[in-house]
Amino acid sequence: MIYFDNAATTRATDTTVKIVSEYLSEKFYNPSSLYHEGLEAKRDLDRARAAILGKLRGEGKVVFTGGGTESDNLALFGVKKHKNGRIIIGGAEHAAIYASAMELRQRGYDVVIAPVNGDGSVNEDGFRELLTENTTLVSIMHVNNETGAVNDIGKFASEVKFVAPNAVFHSDGVQAFGKMRLNLRSVPVDLYSMSAHKLGAPKGLGALYIRNKVSVSPIVFGGGQEGGLRSSTENTAAIAAFGAASEERYACLDETNASVGAVRAFILRSVSEISEIKVISPENGSPYILTFASSKVRGEVMQHALEREGILIGTGSACSSNKASGRIAEALGLKGKYRDGIVRLSFFKDNTADEAREFTEKFFKVYKELSVYGS
Repeated sequence: MIYFDNAATTRATDTTVKIVSEYLSEKFYNPSSLYHEGLEAKRDLDRARAAILGKLRGEGKVVFTGGGTESDNLALFGVKKHKNGRIIIGGAEHAAIYASAMELRQRGYDVVIAPVNGDGSVNEDGFRELLTENTTLVSIMHVNNETGAVNDIGKFASEVKFVAPNAVFHSDGVQAFGKMRLNLRSVPVDLYSMSAHKLGAPKGLGALYIRNKVSVSPIVFGGGQEGGLRSSTENTAAIAAFGAASEERYACLDETNASVGAVRAFILRSVSEISEIKVISPENGSPYILTFASSKVRGEVMQHALEREGILIGTGSACSSNKASGRIAEALGLKGKYRDGIVRLSFFKDNTADEAREFTEKFFKVYKELSVYGS
């Protein structure tokens, strides 16, 4: 089977599977316990925390959460905001940001949405028109999960701080962490969300980077774990695996990006030969995501046809795949039948050139069969 839906989730690596097994069966102790085994578990948590912070190259702390969605929620709901202040989000943000922003709007905040370009990146001029001195919170994703477009969050954050020095800048980095080099020390990014299962670690674990001197209040209350910001007994097994996965990904980042980029480039050249296909992802986007749309074959139809050929692909964010929502398609400016013809391929370290060739062969075969019927 060929798996090209890694933006939805990745297979756990051999390393992380081994770590999780060890912590569930042998090192299962509660890190809040005061005996030796518990203290050792606490040290393991701190080692993983330090490993992730080191890859961010940030001056702050890392708080573990229940996933990327919870990290986004903690950022938007936990940070201090002026009641009469403006909140700006990008027009193609993940549902975790969009839904949180809509809830804040319901609570009386002035929430505005910055327009995006056709590739999913935030339109800089449109963003500037919305930015005011009264802005209190901005959330712009680092890598768009639908298209792979990369936003220059350093540039956006700097512009925000220039116009509204007290505003808080957050970025959803779920599709960026472990896949590109970061240096949060050099940019005024205050909050940064991550997710473990996007880089070969288990599901159900995320993290939020909080820059020094940025105040965040908890949205989950209880025993005071994670410095009081995320109560609940820590998922030590997943946290240790997350730390190890981040070390693995950055140890061979350049090699992986090159091999994944070659897979993407081969498929891009192939599908671009079909006149009815519109490539949505930018050429200089993340090498891990390639999104295009057809005016003749619906994305869901293509997905199921390729599934019968032993190939798994996506049609967009897995978190919204069960919703009849055209929010992202509308934001990208897709017209007519292209709105329903979106296909997203996403890659990880194990994908190969042979898989790319097999995909294109089967894709062309299936596309030829389906396109005669139209969409």
